Amino acid sequence: MSSPPPIPSTATSPYTMLNTSPHPPLGFGTYKIGYLPPTSASALSGSSPPPPPVDCTEVVSLALKNGYRFIDCAEFYNNEDKVGQAIKDSGINRDELFIVSKIWTTTLSLGRTSIKSQVLKCLKDLCISKIDVMMIHWPVPGYHIPGYHVLCECVDEGLIGGLGVSNYGIEDYNDLMSSEPKYPPMINQIEINPFLYRPKTIKYFQDKGVVMQSYRSLRDGKEFGNEDLIQIGEKYGRSVAQVLGRWLIQKGIVYIPKTTSEARMVENFDVFGWELSEEDMEVLDGMTTEEARGKFLDGYRVGCIRGTEVGEEMVRDVTVG
Repeated sequence: MSSPPPIPSTATSPYTMLNTSPHPPLGFGTYKIGYLPPTSASALSGSSPPPPPVDCTEVVSLALKNGYRFIDCAEFYNNEDKVGQAIKDSGINRDELFIVSKIWTTTLSLGRTSIKSQVLKCLKDLCISKIDVMMIHWPVPGYHIPGYHVLCECVDEGLIGGLGVSNYGIEDYNDLMSSEPKYPPMINQIEINPFLYRPKTIKYFQDKGVVMQSYRSLRDGKEFGNEDLIQIGEKYGRSVAQVLGRWLIQKGIVYIPKTTSEARMVENFDVFGWELSEEDMEVLDGMTTEEARGKFLDGYRVGCIRGTEVGEEMVRDVTVG
């Protein structure tokens, strides 16, 4: 078997975190790998079928074999024990891996004891003694700021290397920073793809030194038949997935594809050593519609309180662009 392809150095901005540690530009997502959370948006709406019956440990093992070293995890994904087994079985040195997880809304709303218990459970499940970055999954009104400060304590205790946030708008971030956390967020993971591109928000965070991670990088495959994307890909002899991934890389955004197929893993990884033209980047930049921005706000309002008893009236709007 040939060696997995190398990932380019991340020793320079925009992939350098506030603690000066490098962040890999590409990772492997584990959401819905072998498990569909019953309160996930797709499960509640019935908009997508359950994931195929796959073994999460086997899938993550394949990703590690094919060169992925950043593994994106979360309490909500309910598969960290399976991911941990893959990490343990891989034999890869811990310092070669970059592992992140996220604290779910319900745990945040239950307070300090539950948050600290989840941190310890995460470490046990993932078979590691320290997680590189722990993130707040959603900015739950009234809970995300005190929860973040609890995680700061976990950094001091040596359980966590650094902190991040997910699904935070500019306003959420400013509220958090107004509380003067000991360790500011190094990462913000939000949905970023040409069909939900929020340049004002992305630039704001990047200007603050916050590394931007993208989830739904590939739009769950829903745009693989998009004629504009296909035509762009044909210019470079590339697939739609590779076009979407390369678009993110050229914007300095961390690309986190997910798949259960080894062939797709290899394909998704191949986003280095070539570039999209400025013209094609502009075409991709212009694919976000007003309807998509409206749906984003609806999803944001639901996500911030999902799994909690917080009322909808507590959620305010955030900058969409």
